[in-house]
Amino acid sequence: MLILETQVASAWVDYNGHMNDAEYAKVFSLAVEALMDDIGLDANGREEHAFTVYTLETHLCYRREAHEGQPLNVALTLLDRDAKRLHVFFELRDETRNILATSEQMLMGIDSQAERPAPFPASIEAAIDALPKANTHAWPNLAGRKIGIRRHE
Repeated sequence: MLILETQVASAWVDYNGHMNDAEYAKVFSLAVEALMDDIGLDANGREEHAFTVYTLETHLCYRREAHEGQPLNVALTLLDRDAKRLHVFFELRDETRNILATSEQMLMGIDSQAERPAPFPASIEAAIDALPKANTHAWPNLAGRKIGIRRHE
């Protein structure tokens, strides 16, 4: 599911002539905001439900460089979920569908008044149920990666 379309801003380009690593994280953060809007947690929804989403963990993988002015789009797949959490996978692609980066994230539903984790409100649950889900046959190849140095013995 396409969740965000943007382009590489000139302020995002670093001394190497391509998008700075921190800006990839920014794009994925914007994708989380777009997801929140999509499921009914835009500014009005957050106020109405006294509910928001926090990012608990992110695993970002860089695949290719992005350059100033280049169109970008971010697709979302829901890997898993429970009453309070969403395990999501984002793919950042260029205009020819090359994967530039991926971000696997664990998001937590938060009761804004109590400032504590809480189950998603019913109307938000319904919107989450409509998100595209991964299954064993369509699990993204780049999801679930572990960081570490591989040793050959």
